[in-house]
Amino acid sequence: MTIAPGNARRDGSHLYRAMRDVVQSMGDALPGKFEVTKEGIVHDMMSPGGPHEVTAAHVSRRLEKVMPDELLAHNGTPDVEDVPEGIMRHPDVMVIAWADLDVEGSVDPRTVLAAIEIVSRSNPENDWVGKMRDYPLLGIPVYALFDPRTGTGAVLTDIHRTPDGPRYATRKNFVYGEDVTIGEWTISTSGLPRYQGDDLPGHDDEG
Repeated sequence: MTIAPGNARRDGSHLYRAMRDVVQSMGDALPGKFEVTKEGIVHDMMSPGGPHEVTAAHVSRRLEKVMPDELLAHNGTPDVEDVPEGIMRHPDVMVIAWADLDVEGSVDPRTVLAAIEIVSRSNPENDWVGKMRDYPLLGIPVYALFDPRTGTGAVLTDIHRTPDGPRYATRKNFVYGEDVTIGEWTISTSGLPRYQGDDLPGHDDEG
């Protein structure tokens, strides 16, 4: 859900900073995750625990078993932020070097080797549309999505320029149960949980 004006532009750094201040002030007061995009503030009303957090933990642990020691699959704070672009995002898991994580404040998105999102039940378009647009703009070379609604996912790579800005050129879909390669590392997707109950819609895969 976008809850701020939709006319945030690249030259409106004062507006971006104001929205970032609002996000930081609300972070501990309201449930869910707050991010800033060019369209405004996005609030994902995900609840803690459950398949979303379990999937993030599984993916993080499986990646760290096959990555070199100088890297980690981090699933905590901080955010990744590009002030000139007016974007602040919070990947569910980010692959990053320990040295690049050891900074004050937000992480430079261009030090992130891969961003991984567990698709939200409450706001799937944020992951399938918004972040598919923002992560190449931030220079993150690999974007992987795991969708507990459908038991499917995708890995996007190869940033290239388009008339609408940088976009990922290559997309590889997968189904839970298959192995998936994220960057240089291959992990199993077996045993990942699914959201239960309700009639869950299919994902929106427009990028």
